[in-house]
Order: sequence, then C-alpha cells, then structure tokens
Amino acid sequence: MSVQELQEHFRTNCKTREFPAHSAKVHSVAWSCDGRRLASGSFDKTASVFVLDKDRLVKENNYRGHTDSVDQLCWHPSNPDLFVTASGDKTIRIWDVRGAKCVSTVNTKGENINICWSPDGQTIAVGNKDDIITFIDAKTHRSRAEEQFKFEVNEISWNNDTDLFFLTNGNGCINILSYPELKPVQSINAHPSNCICIKFDPTGKYFATGSADALVSLWDVDELVCVRCFSRLDWPVRTLSFSFDGQLLASASEDHFIDIAQVETGEKLCEVQCESPTFTVAWHPKRYLLAFACDDKDGKYENSREAGTVKLFGLPNDS
Repeated sequence: MSVQELQEHFRTNCKTREFPAHSAKVHSVAWSCDGRRLASGSFDKTASVFVLDKDRLVKENNYRGHTDSVDQLCWHPSNPDLFVTASGDKTIRIWDVRGAKCVSTVNTKGENINICWSPDGQTIAVGNKDDIITFIDAKTHRSRAEEQFKFEVNEISWNNDTDLFFLTNGNGCINILSYPELKPVQSINAHPSNCICIKFDPTGKYFATGSADALVSLWDVDELVCVRCFSRLDWPVRTLSFSFDGQLLASASEDHFIDIAQVETGEKLCEVQCESPTFTVAWHPKRYLLAFACDDKDGKYENSREAGTVKLFGLPNDS
C-alpha cells in the first residue's frame, strides 16, 4: 500500500479502546501467533489473557503465581497456546492457556527483565538485572547456557533464522553473537547513547533499534547497515513493533503519542494519542491493530481501575 492508502486507512480506523486488565501498571503486551489472544504482564505480579472478539478484547483468564512484578512476556512463535513470563522474583513461568495453568517454573539467577522465545521454538532466552542471559531449553525447561556480560544488557532477540543472537546495550551498541555457539560476531555502534530496544521485521529484511537519544534506527539484516532513522519522538524510545507485513513500525516513549511510520519511506502515517508514557506496543500478527499500555505517570489513577488498562488502536471509527 502507498503512503496515501495507509494514511487513508488510519483516517477511518483510528479509534482506541481501553480494556481493564490489571490492578497496577502494565509492563508488557504480546499477541499469540494466530492473533486470537493478547497477553499482558503487570506490576501487580500477574499476567492476563484476552481473546480478540471482532473489535474488542474479552478477558479470558488471570495468571497468578509470580511473587514480584511481571516485566516482560512473549508467546511461543508457532504454538498459540503457550506463553512465558519473566519476573523480578528470579523465575520464569511457562503457561498454557488451554488449562489456564503454569506448565513450568524455571528458577534463574537474578531478577528477570527481558525475555524472548527463539523463532524455531526450541529455546527461551531471559536477561536479568545483573546482565546475565540464560538460555533455557523450551522442552526440558533446563538451562542450556549462561552468559555474563560486562555491559548493561537491554533487550535481546534472535534473528528470524535463529542462527544469530542480538543484544542492545547501555553503551549504544548492538552486540551480535553466533547461535548456538554464542561467539561474538560483530558489535555495531548504533547510537551515541543507551540502546534500549530491538525488534526484527517479520519479513526478515530489517531490524529496528530504539535508543535513549530518542531515535529509532532501521537496519538492513544482511548488510548490517543503518538504512534510515525515525526522529519524531523526543524521549528515549522504550518499545517498538513491526506490523505483520513489515510495512509499519510503531515506536513509543515518554512522549504522549505513539509514532506509526511507513518502514520503506520513514514517513509518518499517523500518531496514537496517549495521556502518559507508553511502556509497550505490539502489532497484531494479521491485522492493523496495535495493542499498547501506558504508565499511570503522575499517580493520577491512584487506586483506580484505569492504572492497569490495555489499549487497542486501529479500530474502525464507527465501531
């Protein structure tokens, strides 16, 4: 679709709806691979799962068990029933929506903040506050490898082929390791300041990084060169998401809007208004629907239900 067609789409589909999810702020949202469910993880120590019913999210279950904040979660790349949560309680938990139960609790060395599931489904990587990445076998739930890094590790991700492992770090670099050997392949000086988040585009052409300098950079996967930068945000970029077709890139920060750009041109397609900083964004795997969650920044929502809402943008204006 051209820029004009995409802009036109969002002119008629720019409605946002809120859905109560948690009793405290939501740190992470993610869609199952089939797009039927959305999971959210919260400061309230729980995860919630919603079913997408046409244009609304219907809460299916709440998942309790962690004894500290759920900082990040992700789904199995090809099994729409399994997701995994990373928590400050030094565990990760694998959950199955079919029985709404915890399948496995894996003890780790520290307070977990980042998690990702390898595209081949075989391994879960989890990063903690002490900059240790643990690689866990998704079938046996045992640790396969552990790497201690000498720099601040932020978000982590495999490439789409699961043969390289990427880390964003506190010095503005992207570190690339071979996988499963975990030998350094390359270190790219991506940003002048802290490199915070990384996402791969589903088509395998690009990956994007967001940093404390408020820039989003788009990288060619094969050449490892920066193709373009997106600079409409003013605050550190906390979260990124590519649409299912690789055409759109959503980025968010403490700015009170989410930027939605066309990947190939960098042009702005629209912005999603928010009342406070955004922690997490996730495009639906089949539709132009963006799930996101914001901070209750000023304690403005103290003790009220609004603190833990999940939001959905891209709904038809007449819905």
